[in-house]
Amino acid sequence: MQLDFPFFFNSILLGVGLAMDAFSVSLANGLNEPCMRRGKMCGAAGLFAGFQFAMPLIGWVCVRTIARYFQAFERLIPWIALILLGYIGGKMLYEGIHCKSEEADCAAVGFVGLLIQGVATSIDALSVGFTIAEYRFPEALAACLLIGAVTFVICSAGLAIGKKAGTRLAGKAGIFGGAILLFIGLEIFITSFI
Repeated sequence: MQLDFPFFFNSILLGVGLAMDAFSVSLANGLNEPCMRRGKMCGAAGLFAGFQFAMPLIGWVCVRTIARYFQAFERLIPWIALILLGYIGGKMLYEGIHCKSEEADCAAVGFVGLLIQGVATSIDALSVGFTIAEYRFPEALAACLLIGAVTFVICSAGLAIGKKAGTRLAGKAGIFGGAILLFIGLEIFITSFI
């Protein structure tokens, strides 16, 4: 495998495809917290990018070393995503319904919530380890770095768009954001059985 144009193009496309769940969650977070500061936005996008970088690399390592154990774990991925996103989305819905519209910081997503979202949106990226299994380590690392970089850009855009729309939607943004997370969890779960 060479680091040529098709390699970079395919890695970027893979990054775009993997980042769509993280984009939707970032959009929901921006809607939920329209007063989010730039530092937190970079941190949140970086967290999602870090998970999207690490999960395919972990999947690659699993395929190259302990593939039979990974295959047993793969059946649990939709359940884990459903539970994690259901918890965070349900919490956002609850807070969006029960918080008064004047309470601007009521619906802020904390670090633990972002960690849970990062795991939930990137856990299916473990399967990408199968698609890059023929790569040597430098190529797998380069592909995962590209996936992470693409995710960072896409999540930053999602946060900015959500934040802009969140200021317009004010009190209903938390409800909408929670509904998006619940939908993503259900979508991951349902499509895994189709």
